[in-house]
Amino acid sequence: MGLIKNDLAHLVDMIVEIDSYKSKMGNDSDIVTLAFSIHGNEPAKDLENFIEKGYPFVLDADVTSGEQSDGTYKVFVEMERNKEVTANILEIADGVKKLSNLDRMKFRYYKNFKSKDLDEENLNASIPVDKQSYEIAINETQYENYKNFFTKSYAESIDMLGETLIIKNTYAEPLRFHVTDFGKDTQLDETINMKDMGEVIFLSKALGDYNITKFGDTIVLTNEGYSLHLKRI
Repeated sequence: MGLIKNDLAHLVDMIVEIDSYKSKMGNDSDIVTLAFSIHGNEPAKDLENFIEKGYPFVLDADVTSGEQSDGTYKVFVEMERNKEVTANILEIADGVKKLSNLDRMKFRYYKNFKSKDLDEENLNASIPVDKQSYEIAINETQYENYKNFFTKSYAESIDMLGETLIIKNTYAEPLRFHVTDFGKDTQLDETINMKDMGEVIFLSKALGDYNITKFGDTIVLTNEGYSLHLKRI
């Protein structure tokens, strides 16, 4: 029996990851990958089946074998990188929104901190449609992704789940932050919070050699001209 409207209500995360994972079907420069986060193994399998059988341009769909650290399963989708890729992603997203009762969806391209509304304008501006533009885009955005921002970190692992940054160190509870901004020209209206220097010192020991300042309840990390704004969860 196939899925119908609202069958996956409240089970699908609104943020889709695009080109964040390597392709199994071919070279990353030739294949676009999508990753949906789903609560529950069976719903994830249902979504995998829905996408793989419902869209002829999909090359492959697959589900992670185990539960992720946030309790979800990922459904991976692969399709050819071409001029129709924006329309194809929008078509899949429209179907997923109907199944999951989502009014809108967002996407994060590659391994960037910030997510954007999943619409035609943002997709066209973000997703390379051929091998040459893919290689240019990846080279230009290397330092804007969270893996490269934290190359100096002491952390055991650093992951983005939705809009939550999770930093894990051995023998310590994971640190969780909500990302509020990232870029070269970020601004804050708040003044420096000198009362929480203890937290700044703790984070310096946990994260590594970064310039860390706290403005109100916003933690700002700077590295090579980029600023990352975080709030503890």
